[in-house]
Amino acid sequence: MVIPWLTVFLDFPPSSHHAGVTFWQAVTGYGLSPARGANGQFATLLPPSGDAYLRVQRVREGGGCHLDLHLDPAEPVRDVIDRMGALGGSVLHLETGLVIADSPGGFTFCLVDWHGERAVPPPLAGGAGGATRLDTLCLDVPPAEFERECAFWAAFTGQETHPAPVPGFAFLTRSPEWPIRLLLQRRDSAAPGERTRGHLDFGCTDPDAQARHLSLGARLVARQQYWTVLADPAGSEYCLIGREPI
Repeated sequence: MVIPWLTVFLDFPPSSHHAGVTFWQAVTGYGLSPARGANGQFATLLPPSGDAYLRVQRVREGGGCHLDLHLDPAEPVRDVIDRMGALGGSVLHLETGLVIADSPGGFTFCLVDWHGERAVPPPLAGGAGGATRLDTLCLDVPPAEFERECAFWAAFTGQETHPAPVPGFAFLTRSPEWPIRLLLQRRDSAAPGERTRGHLDFGCTDPDAQARHLSLGARLVARQQYWTVLADPAGSEYCLIGREPI
């Protein structure tokens, strides 16, 4: 199966949609497309160069993020759905050009058409020659589901899973054409019935990035050895990771 492109959706409830979209425009340095959809619920964050890989959506409730996998037009969608089901995924909704599905651990993702996106946007230049780019979707997995989620995403995307340098994490090899990589984190604990969720990571060598994010409305959650956890105005957590952007 060929997956030529990935898109991340930032999902905001009505109460925080405007603040959330404005914030993510500012921290990425991207523009905003006109709204689209039956209720104007969708828009795309537009990088100054390269192809778009971040979109925003107003949802009725909840929030967070989800993933779109773009399929090559030559891929028979029915075959992809059958393969996904054999690996433990499940279809939630099916229509022409859109499949909404869940991973075995309950992370929602979509299968959508590919429109020729190929160019990964460059990082945003920052202080002291540093840079940032939102370059990773991290799946936060309940402990009992971790091995199954790793196996599913590796098999479904055709990539390999490798242990990350930090214990409790694994990453999928990234196709060079993809604008983001997929990382999986084994959560320390989870309540019964909790599902896999996601958060976003910036690769960051800009020493001024944290202060800039805070000035734009982020909230500091925690400082760890290799990363800083922040929350956007909608309350969704994300991380600045101390490494070169991909």
